[in-house]
Amino acid sequence: MIAALKESLWKQFGASIDMLRNAISLWPEEHWNTKRKFFYNAYHCLVFLDYYLTYPASQNFSSPLSFTLAEEGVLIEDAIDDVIPDRLYSKQELLDYLLLSREKCHRVISALTEDTISDRWIEPSGGMNYSVLELLLYNMRHVQHHAAQLNMMLRQEINNAPKWVGRTKDP
Repeated sequence: MIAALKESLWKQFGASIDMLRNAISLWPEEHWNTKRKFFYNAYHCLVFLDYYLTYPASQNFSSPLSFTLAEEGVLIEDAIDDVIPDRLYSKQELLDYLLLSREKCHRVISALTEDTISDRWIEPSGGMNYSVLELLLYNMRHVQHHAAQLNMMLRQEINNAPKWVGRTKDP
């Protein structure tokens, strides 16, 4: 049963990540520095994709694309949440980070066992307390949510968006 669950979970989570990659790839280079809402949305999604794949919860988390935590109540215009990138990263830097996180996701899912799937992922701050399986589903939904937002921005800006990815094709 665990093998079938891991296979299905990866095919769907991988598809969500593929949809995010396709949206970032399609965003026009000439808009990268001018329409920053797209960048902030993609950046936020990638940092949290990586964060939610880090075990134990956040204790070993270090993003290759650095950020600063905003002071409470202070946000940069267009930024999402309190994770503020230290600079405007290029599209290629985001796509490289996405690839690293995609590989990390595949490793995490592949390593699941009957025992580890129900382990708890608990933030040191006391915020989230989920089973590993629930956290993976939460993370997949978060990626899909932001991929959909990016697709909407693509439709609004260039009247185009990537096609639906039903399942990931590669391991």
